[in-house]
Amino acid sequence: MTGMKGPLRWLALALALPLVVIAGAMLVLDHEPAQFSLEEAAQQWSAPTAREPVRGVYTTAATLQILETLLHKRGGYLSNDVLPPGAWMDNVPNWEWGVLTQLRDMAKSLRNEFSRSQTQSTEDPDLTRADNHLNIDSDSWMFPAAEREYAAAQTALQGYLERLDDGEQRDAQFYARADNLRNWLGLVEKRLGDLSQRLSASVGQVRINTDLAGESAAEQSTATAAVRIVKTPWNQLDDVFYEARGASWALLHLLRAIERDCASVLEKKNARVSLRQIIRELESTQESLGSPIILNGGGFGFTANHSLVMASYISRANAAVIDLRMLLERG
Repeated sequence: MTGMKGPLRWLALALALPLVVIAGAMLVLDHEPAQFSLEEAAQQWSAPTAREPVRGVYTTAATLQILETLLHKRGGYLSNDVLPPGAWMDNVPNWEWGVLTQLRDMAKSLRNEFSRSQTQSTEDPDLTRADNHLNIDSDSWMFPAAEREYAAAQTALQGYLERLDDGEQRDAQFYARADNLRNWLGLVEKRLGDLSQRLSASVGQVRINTDLAGESAAEQSTATAAVRIVKTPWNQLDDVFYEARGASWALLHLLRAIERDCASVLEKKNARVSLRQIIRELESTQESLGSPIILNGGGFGFTANHSLVMASYISRANAAVIDLRMLLERG
């Protein structure tokens, strides 16, 4: 038995060494990208020019830069990895999912709203391709690979931006109108509302069913309980938290871009300050974490509850989005 100790020790070392390397790689790749400058993004993705950027350049450039960050941040795109360390990670993949959700909503709004003058107008071909490529399954690793499809979406968006920024072409447009902005904000409102509810459920909530509230003739397919208890499972708390971090990070940049491209609409409605309030709330969601793990203390408990703090910021941002949409509806 004594003679076996040496080989067993080497075998244990051979098995432990890869795990140590993978754990170290996971620590290095568990990283959220920093915010980027809107002006630098516009300079990077649009052709150099002495004139002021045309309407839509900032929004499209911000979308391209968000997509570039998603694909080429530290470690690249991790959500569809089938081998360690990416396959064993969940914080960054959930951050990526939050970012991707906002990218899909913006691509769809560019295709259906901002680039079209009216409902009977034709779709922009590049935006149609970008929207289709972005809707590939985020977990797909082969036939097709998600990264390849998202890179194709980036190429299509680049084509739209080049035509938009070319003074000689008229077939690519960005219509900065109150109704287009309001429709996109409607998607933002639903996304933030969903995140707020799931974050708040970290401590468990007794909720009254308000699905049919506000309309006496409203009906639904099947009956549901009048009162229900909603609680996020403990093993999904950090998933929801990092999804909210990613969505807020992407949305923060898109709103800054919209402030530039829709400046005239916001000024006319006296709504710029309302948009800036949304941005301010979302900036708070990006503060550095003071804990290596997402804590889930009680609502008024001894330890912190990071999900409730995040829910507070997102709920306030969502309330400001609702106010902004109402403001844009007025004449």
